[in-house]
Amino acid sequence: MAESAFPSAQQPLRVGTKDDKAAAFQKISEEDEYEVTSPTDPTFRSANAAAASSSTGSPFFGGSYGENSGPIRFNRSPFDNGPREEDEEGADEFPPEDIRPTGAANQGFPNNYALGRRTSVSAESLNPTSAGSDSWTPPYHEKTEEQLSRLKTAVSSNFLFSHLDDDQFKSVLDALVEKPIPAKGIKVISQGDAGDYFYIVENGHFDFMIHPSGSVQPGPDGMGNKVGSVGPGGSFGELALMYNAPRAATVVSVDPKSTLWALDRITFRRILMDSAFQRRRMYEAFLEEVPLLSSLKPYERAKIADALDAIKYPAGSTIIAEGDPGDAFYLLESGEADAFKNGVEGPVKSYKRGDYFGELALLDDKPRAASIVAKTEVKVAKLGRDGFKRLLGPVEDIMRRAEYESKPVPA
Repeated sequence: MAESAFPSAQQPLRVGTKDDKAAAFQKISEEDEYEVTSPTDPTFRSANAAAASSSTGSPFFGGSYGENSGPIRFNRSPFDNGPREEDEEGADEFPPEDIRPTGAANQGFPNNYALGRRTSVSAESLNPTSAGSDSWTPPYHEKTEEQLSRLKTAVSSNFLFSHLDDDQFKSVLDALVEKPIPAKGIKVISQGDAGDYFYIVENGHFDFMIHPSGSVQPGPDGMGNKVGSVGPGGSFGELALMYNAPRAATVVSVDPKSTLWALDRITFRRILMDSAFQRRRMYEAFLEEVPLLSSLKPYERAKIADALDAIKYPAGSTIIAEGDPGDAFYLLESGEADAFKNGVEGPVKSYKRGDYFGELALLDDKPRAASIVAKTEVKVAKLGRDGFKRLLGPVEDIMRRAEYESKPVPA
């Protein structure tokens, strides 16, 4: 295998000396600057004959830079951007022989290496910051109570939905469309096709088939070999939507009757792929309002935001119980809650948005010192024991100063 003509990590870039400075670089006045394009662009030419004809080349112009495989020559300076007759006449043709690297074959590159006309590729943006920049709203497909019940059962154990909060989960349920599969042997997706939907299996089984060619071929064995299968509660089709890639496998129904739920590409990307970013941004803003965490640096709050889980509790429900082992720390996002101690009449402490509780049992490795009961419907951000120990070290002293008081709080 031929060695690359480009300098390796072990070959430091050679610094030009006084003697070869003129050969390797040209001084450009501020009002006469040029934009240097890629050497594979037809408008690119070598800096000058000295750099191009050097047997060792340079990191920027021609040659193999330290090897004896011969120089790469171009017939014009890259700084000469004036129009040429052959440039205009052959603009839509392959670059002429006189501007192809003469040493390309010797250096392990094909003769047409990177010299064809450049093409562009477009796709949906993967930038999560653009998620909330328009008026997009998730689609809504009405469902009966019976359908919703079946759908919740099908998706409850799917790992792709485990990090969604209640609102995002509801948006997914509303956007899913039922797809009955009435027979065995139906191709739901075909290898090599563009991805359009993500599928969740409610009932039935499906086989994954892969052909070495990358697409379905004619004939009885055209789908290739079976590489896996999926049953109720499983899902497939997410890879093509996540990475804008062709379908990696053909999926075929196995049972005489099956039911799928389909989520379109746009909704999948907006809700599932952007949810983690939106969730972090929301929690970072919330954590900035928490007095306990005001002394933390932004990157420290970002780490905490990534580790939080959102949980809702209806009014009157117990969030933590006195005497239970401590397993998590809580930040109150919305609503109100009260702390109660056995033998003490009335609440010993009240909580509102931005307050926290559950830290004492984690700091001292002791059972819960009080019960926390939701006074209204509340939403809490939960941080597990491991995350608490790892991420909240900088504010441990502040938390140790907080104690539950034995006297009731004023009404």
